[in-house]
Amino acid sequence: MTRSSTTLGMLIAVIAAASFGLSGALVKPVLEAGWSPAAAVTLRVLIGGAVLAPFAILALKGRWIALWYARSRILLMAVIGVSGTQLVYFAAIERIPVGIAILLEYMAPLLLVAFAWVTTRRTPKAVVLIGSVVALGGLILVVSPEGSGALDPLGIIFGACAAVGAAVYYVVAARTSEGLPAVALASAGLLIGGIILGLIGLVGIVPFDMPMVDVTVLGVVAPWWVPLLIVGIVATGIAYSTSIMASEMLGSRLASFVGLLEVVTAAIYAWLLIGENLSVMQFIGGALILAGIAFVRSEKSEEFSDFTIEAEAFPSDDDEPILAPASAPLEPGTDTVPLRHVQSLGG
Repeated sequence: MTRSSTTLGMLIAVIAAASFGLSGALVKPVLEAGWSPAAAVTLRVLIGGAVLAPFAILALKGRWIALWYARSRILLMAVIGVSGTQLVYFAAIERIPVGIAILLEYMAPLLLVAFAWVTTRRTPKAVVLIGSVVALGGLILVVSPEGSGALDPLGIIFGACAAVGAAVYYVVAARTSEGLPAVALASAGLLIGGIILGLIGLVGIVPFDMPMVDVTVLGVVAPWWVPLLIVGIVATGIAYSTSIMASEMLGSRLASFVGLLEVVTAAIYAWLLIGENLSVMQFIGGALILAGIAFVRSEKSEEFSDFTIEAEAFPSDDDEPILAPASAPLEPGTDTVPLRHVQSLGG
């Protein structure tokens, strides 16, 4: 990986995090109008997938077989990276404070470091371990998780499952393209994942309320579909496609650490767009996350600059030709918590 490609990958990853972070300020009014988190996320995911579809068709250039060759990657993205992660997140926030649920989910970068450590039996360099601790400290300050008393053990388990799902998302996103452009993987994963979420909602596994009412967005009354359309295009379609592209360029571990900036940008959008307070501690937390990313980025070892065991963890379909490579997480919170706790995935 050259320095220039890494720099470009970092820039694309920052764009992805900034796009994901926009969702909170626009989804919150929809939730306050009576929409359930599952319904809002399902619609934004379907919108994002549909908006990307024409670009995916152009990028494929008639090579439809690429979708079949990459079917395992697409299904993992849809089932775990999109629908599964968000489903267990919804289950978590029903049982534990949202801030704690988000903190658990964004443990994904640490899981990737630990998984590589265990499977390769090689201790990560000091800069990686330091960066992990510093970034975790910054994340705690930004999300400011609150809660007293005993926590529901099942809620903790669901939150941990969300972290695993987010980690899987980055692993799948960082796999070799198998001839499938990032925009095609994003579109297919979002559409299939949205259909899965919709079916789950329709059978009543999670609340699925969709009142067709006007909402107040940034002081302006607008139909319910306006904020969801913007979120679907920017904070879902653009966010997922750029996140996958960045993961292919940077590897799952570094991309997941840069993805922590989503939490920071969400808090900044909440401050700028709807006037939520942004504390000094959150500024410090954002600075610590940046410092943690810098530590992880500074590690140059080939073995740890990328998640080298990804192919073994999620093998490709056997004996299938690999086409020429193409050019190389949403969960809203609830209307009862501060917007800094209304995040999207990245899973």
